[in-house]
This record gives sequence, structure tokens and C-alpha cells, in this order.
Amino acid sequence: MRIYDIIAKKRDRFELTDEEIAFFVKGCTEKTIADYQTTALLMAIYLNGMTDREMITLTNEMAHSGELLDLSAIDGITADKHSTGGVGDKTTLIVAPIVASCGVRIAKLSGRGLGHTGGTVDKLESIDGFRVSLTPEEFIQQVNDIGICVTGQTGNLAPADKIIYGLRDATATVGSIPLIASSIMSKKLAAGAECIVLDVKVGSGAFMKTLDETKELSQKMIDIGKANGRKMAAVLSDMDTPLGKNIGNTLEVMEAVDVLKNGLQSDLTEVCVVLASNILALAKAVSLEEAEKQVRRSLSDGSAYETFKKLVRTQGGDTLLIENTDKFKKAAFCREVPSPADGYISSMNAETIGLASVALGAGRKTKEDTIDYTAGIVLEKKTGEAVKKGDVLARLYTNKDNCLDESERMFLSALDFSEEKPTEKPLIYDVMR
Repeated sequence: MRIYDIIAKKRDRFELTDEEIAFFVKGCTEKTIADYQTTALLMAIYLNGMTDREMITLTNEMAHSGELLDLSAIDGITADKHSTGGVGDKTTLIVAPIVASCGVRIAKLSGRGLGHTGGTVDKLESIDGFRVSLTPEEFIQQVNDIGICVTGQTGNLAPADKIIYGLRDATATVGSIPLIASSIMSKKLAAGAECIVLDVKVGSGAFMKTLDETKELSQKMIDIGKANGRKMAAVLSDMDTPLGKNIGNTLEVMEAVDVLKNGLQSDLTEVCVVLASNILALAKAVSLEEAEKQVRRSLSDGSAYETFKKLVRTQGGDTLLIENTDKFKKAAFCREVPSPADGYISSMNAETIGLASVALGAGRKTKEDTIDYTAGIVLEKKTGEAVKKGDVLARLYTNKDNCLDESERMFLSALDFSEEKPTEKPLIYDVMR
């Protein structure tokens, strides 16, 4: 078998066999296939697509290209939640302790942020002392002990995906739905959870910009999960506007604690309730109505907050920061951004706002960049709200004052104003199960 023939076959729009896909993934992992040949096949897939069978086979082969996390030693049903990425998306910090406090085991491997999207691991590392690198044995033991563990992904989890994704990112082949679905689900399958709820973002701050392509991607990922015996659901949520008010690692932890501890009611809270309810409905085989009752009770009685504190304490984090978020380190510089006009904020470009926070130091432009945990943006006004000229729209936080002008320009360029109040958009577009 030759990779040359496999490339030519897909170029000419023929369906690849399971054996050909396995040969390709093994060659990528073992470096027996040259990068230029891999990218040629990826471009052929990007242009000509894949059948569902090809996509499921590709996903399974990538999932099995490295270690598989065996969660059979965990006592109880295991659940995981994955977001396709957004701005201000700190939902894992809220959803995971809610679900764990309701009796479902959360065994979650999370990633770091890159570009305008934030990463859960970075947010957790902004808590002094929090350990994000655990051995598989520590991971399983902690889930059994306290019902929840959130750590970084191991280097040998779906290594073929890491290689393929790096080449996709460099060769303009990222935007292929079969390749996106395979990339996400190969890691989810390798991580081992029985129930998986996907938070698939749609809008300017998301990878998928339209509802139709978001639905297509969601259905593909559900199909892959079902084919592997997993219970699946996908929540399609808005990312035209950043989620919540705080953008940036420490700032987002503070807002998550505000939801868990103080019952903050916001768009963030409502999205988290929907996500957590769907996880419980899948894992406990109860109605969504009953699941939502349990979710809201865990928030109101403080059990979700106590579970989050237990997670932080067990993984070495300083719980005094959680009990009093004013103790978090603060950025040296803060700039208020005034409104340039009267009227309503008619729209916000979440991606541009995310990039403005990266300019402040809150994110990475490359994987090697260092994050400033204290940097970020706090939104004082969001889409649909009335403003007067001079009102504070946002506060920018950073430790490098030479970036404030650039970040302010970027932030203002992301906003549109109108004389009329805009039509309110839904937070949740659909739930697919």
C-alpha cells in the first residue's frame, strides 16, 4: 500500500477503505509518511469531503493512535463536556462542579487557549498552586474520592490528531467538517467518558459562523459518539457576543465563582444550566425538567460551590482565593473605554474582542507565548443595552501599558451602534440529542 495511491484516490473523489485510512493514520503517527504527503491528502479531504463511514474510521484510528484512558475503575457513570471554543467561555468551571455535586462523575481532560479563544487549563492555573498535570492513577483516584477531576491533556492522547491538526492549521485545511469532527471526537473517545455533551458555538467568536454548518458539525460528532457507544448531546449556543462579562483567566475564574457562590444571574448562568441539565439527563436517565431542578438546587444550596472548592483544594489550589476573589492578583494598569455615541449596542464581534484581550496579554498568538493571568477585559455593556456618550463600555486590564491604545481601538472596532434597540438573539439555538 502506498500513500501516493491513497492521495490520488481521494483526489479523484473515491471513498477510502478502512485499511487505507488506518495506513494513513499509522504513517502520520510513526512519521513514515512525509508532511507534504499528509497535507496533500488533507487538502483532498477538504475539497472532496468524507463519507460518514470514512469519518468514523478516521476518528477511531486517531483515538487509538496513542493511549486510551481506561475509566472502568471509576465507581459510577462518567461524563465529559467539550466546548468548541469562544470568548469569555468559562462554562467548565461552573458546569463540572454542578454535575459532580449532583452525583455524576466528571472525568475531564481540558486544553489550553490559542488565539482569541480561552483554555480551561489556563484559567485553572491562574489559581495559585493548582496542579493541571496528574498521572492517570491520580486522575482516577481523585474522581473516585471527590467525584470530579479536571486536568490537562496527556501528550500521548490521540497523538495523530496533534500532528494532523498542526498541518491543517498551517495549510488552510482547518475548515473541513469531517476533519473538525474527527479531531474533537478522537480526543473525547480517547478520554473515555460514557456521556459527552458538546457545547458547539455559533457566531462571530466561534469557529463555525453559521447555524447550518454548526448543526452539520454537531450531527457528525453525535454520530461518531453513538457509533462508539457513547451517550451524546450537542447544545448549539451563541458566540456573536462574549459569554458573561469577564474575559481573561483570573477574571473568568472570579466570574465563575460569582455564579457558584453568589447565584449571579446572567447569560453565562443560563447556558451553564442548559449544559449541566443535558449532562444529568443523559447520565441519570431523567427528564430534562427533573435534571434542571437538580441543577438549580445545587446552585441555590451551595453544593456546586463547595464541590468547586473541593476540586481546587484537592489539586493543590489556594481556596482562600475562591472564598474571597478580591485576593487574586490584580493587573497594574486599568483603562476605561468610553462610549463614542448615544444609542444601543446593536452588535459585538466576539472574535475581535477576544483578540483585544490577547493584545493585553490574556491569550496566546503562538503556543510558546506566556499568558498574563491578570490581563483581560470586563464588559460593562453588551449587545442590546442602551448607552450614552461617555458611558463606560468596558475596562481593560494589563501589566503592559504600551498595549492599551491598540486594545482599545480593537475593542471599539468590534462594536456597532444603532438608534433602535436591536432584536434579541437566542442564547441557545438548538439542542441535538
